[in-house]
Amino acid sequence: MNAGFDRKQLAAEAVAAWAIAKKNMIIYYLKPNIIIAGLLFPLFMFLAFAAGKNVPLGALIPGLISVTILFSSSSIEPVSIPIERRTKTFERLLSAPVSLHAIVVGESLSGFLYSLGIALVPLTVGIVAFGDTISSPIMLMGGMLLSALCFSTMGTLFAAYPTESPGDIMSMLNLVRLPLIFVSGTFIPLDAMPPIGTAIAYFSPLTYGNDLIQSAYGHPASFNPLADVAMLVIFFVIFQLIANRLYAHFND
Repeated sequence: MNAGFDRKQLAAEAVAAWAIAKKNMIIYYLKPNIIIAGLLFPLFMFLAFAAGKNVPLGALIPGLISVTILFSSSSIEPVSIPIERRTKTFERLLSAPVSLHAIVVGESLSGFLYSLGIALVPLTVGIVAFGDTISSPIMLMGGMLLSALCFSTMGTLFAAYPTESPGDIMSMLNLVRLPLIFVSGTFIPLDAMPPIGTAIAYFSPLTYGNDLIQSAYGHPASFNPLADVAMLVIFFVIFQLIANRLYAHFND
């Protein structure tokens, strides 16, 4: 009986999480601030790093994919949750017969799916326009999926801050996202950074996601792929646990 109940409860939680994600997909995916943060900003960063560099543009595509996933996956929740606090729909969601964990997963799932769709743009451009070849499609898929999971949960975590203004959360989030670009080996190799930068890189989930994606394109890796996977899973679990605690604390 307990096993059957657990399965029914798990199925109900999954349905609730998907309903939350689908709601965000319908309402928020095409909002201008989401498109700017998720697609245009990474593109401008790519062009800024590419300017003046004596390297083929195709060689920078893996870094662009990593940065695109970072920004697009963590841009939905910081917009959707504050807006729904303002309209009081988030409070109704919290009072619904679903667990807090299902709410966090559902909010994160919308960012996860959005980032995978957006990341296909630089991936396709690299293959079609620059003739990029992918040495390990499985490694690329793993890097993209785990990075998207990790950063979408990070966006949900920051959105726990009790404000009705998306700008408040985006400002805090950018204080984390922007430095990650410079210390994670996306456009500047880790071995070219000073020792302090390399030390900080170990504490960045983007370091490990980008390392997997770079390896998938046949570029030199900084870590063992299994270590990259393990670290991304650890960061994902940590972000999930912290997010659940923060939402429980701020909504008591």
